[in-house]
Amino acid sequence: MIPPQFDYHAPGGLDEALGLLGELDDAKVMSGGQSLLPMMKLRLASPANIIDISRIPGLDTIEERDGCLRIGALVTEAQLDSSPEVAERYPILLDTARVIADPLVRNRATVCGNIAHGDPANDHPATMLALRAHVVATGPGGERTIGIDGFFHGLFMTALGEDEILTELHVPVPSAHSGGAYVKLERKVGDYAVAGVAVQLTLDDDGEVTRAGVGLTNLSFAPIRASAAEDVLTGATLVAQGGFRGAIDRVRDAITRAPDADEVIAAAAQAAADAADPVEDRRGSVEYKRNMARVLTTRAIRTALARAGG
Repeated sequence: MIPPQFDYHAPGGLDEALGLLGELDDAKVMSGGQSLLPMMKLRLASPANIIDISRIPGLDTIEERDGCLRIGALVTEAQLDSSPEVAERYPILLDTARVIADPLVRNRATVCGNIAHGDPANDHPATMLALRAHVVATGPGGERTIGIDGFFHGLFMTALGEDEILTELHVPVPSAHSGGAYVKLERKVGDYAVAGVAVQLTLDDDGEVTRAGVGLTNLSFAPIRASAAEDVLTGATLVAQGGFRGAIDRVRDAITRAPDADEVIAAAAQAAADAADPVEDRRGSVEYKRNMARVLTTRAIRTALARAGG
């Protein structure tokens, strides 16, 4: 389908973009356009004005600084996938970027746009919930930082003000013995998730979980942080004591040798499934999706543990 008529604006700077956003009626910000344009073609969105920020300099950087991985508003999924910093310490972000649509889309789609869209079927929201990320919103009054837990308000609803632009994401730099994973079930490659689960874990030297993050994709009308599952994992010893003091190639074998580790993982996976509130559609029934949440959480926890060991 052809989208409805709109006026197109391509500001050359952030101040100009914010000025347009404040002046124009019914305006929508676009970075990569891979979420907005399909919705316009389907007539699910029909803004009168499009403000394209893709030409604004300085918004396409990705770097570690001041204890955070900073992802600019124009960083694409392909850039994230090819970043040395991400490859070294943030495998969960690679997992997420690599299952979004196809290479053509990933060359244009932006990470921040995936968040700002507020679609519970998008993949990055769950990952950012698991990572305890922060959103930087820039408006006429300057910047403000929003914790990811308070960012998603509902279906396509976020904490962004009508006069604000999401300009950066801050992901805390993981400490030692941290690992994460994003696992997604899809009908075909590049499809939206039937269900998806993001898990980020930090362990101490004895294999006890000191911090856990669990996020769910497309299992409610808003991205879900499964806090009950996190509570089950936190404080549990899931790697045999002394595993980190031996050779790295023994760490993976140490996973789940701790007493009752399997029971803890199963309980956390069930808690994640209980937190899900899916709707029945052509991708599956409510019961099926909840069961997939349980299965995918189990897989994500085990992969996160293996990566934390390595």
